[in-house]
Amino acid sequence: MFTILIISVLTFAIAFLVMALSSLLAKKTIMDREKNSPYECGFDPKGSARLPFSLRFFLIAVIFLIFDVEITLLLPIASTFNLTNIFSWFFTSLTFMFILLLGLYYEWFQGALEWT
Repeated sequence: MFTILIISVLTFAIAFLVMALSSLLAKKTIMDREKNSPYECGFDPKGSARLPFSLRFFLIAVIFLIFDVEITLLLPIASTFNLTNIFSWFFTSLTFMFILLLGLYYEWFQGALEWT
């Protein structure tokens, strides 16, 4: 029980020492307004909230989310290769990839039509 107490005290002491050193060494003398303000996706956080939203930023965010979801859906396909029939695995993977490509082309053409 005593050794657990000593290890806990040493852990907290080392963590406190590292945090104190990092805060002392990382202080910058020049305080800039831009560096001290939070980053809000390119918007000025102190400005009006009723400004029009950038459609280009919205499309990039949506495409990022789509690809993020696609990756989470594609990874299990690779791991089930050894567990299933090769024809069934290939057909399912091909169908899924075809649906994803159709969605990608749809998004791309919608964006291209919107910018013209």
